[in-house]
Amino acid sequence: MEELLKNSDYVSMHCPLSESTKHMINKDTLSLMKPSAFIINTSRGALIDEDALIEALENGTIAGAGLDVQETEPPEENSPLYTMDNVLLTPHMGWKGLETRQRLVSILADNIKKFIEENPINVVSGL
Repeated sequence: MEELLKNSDYVSMHCPLSESTKHMINKDTLSLMKPSAFIINTSRGALIDEDALIEALENGTIAGAGLDVQETEPPEENSPLYTMDNVLLTPHMGWKGLETRQRLVSILADNIKKFIEENPINVVSGL
């Protein structure tokens, strides 16, 4: 792990969250990375100690982060991650807007109604 962090330009997280993986990326491991390195997390938010990540991004320990998940979901409204130029937040953030949540609830209700009417919208078939 140490060699990977020291030599990688991009580190992409793809592992389950467990007691042994929680905060596997923390202040110590971030300090091993190149100042030009980026970390990408599309797995589980708590794999990365978010406070340590924010500090590393603010002081230039690493160059940036791409996050599909955060340690706290939903993220705090005042999270610095929302406004940092060196952070890209992607799809899991889609639920944040009220219009999006309302649209998703409407789609869910339509799916349930059609299923009850025996005319399901989404059908998976092995045929």
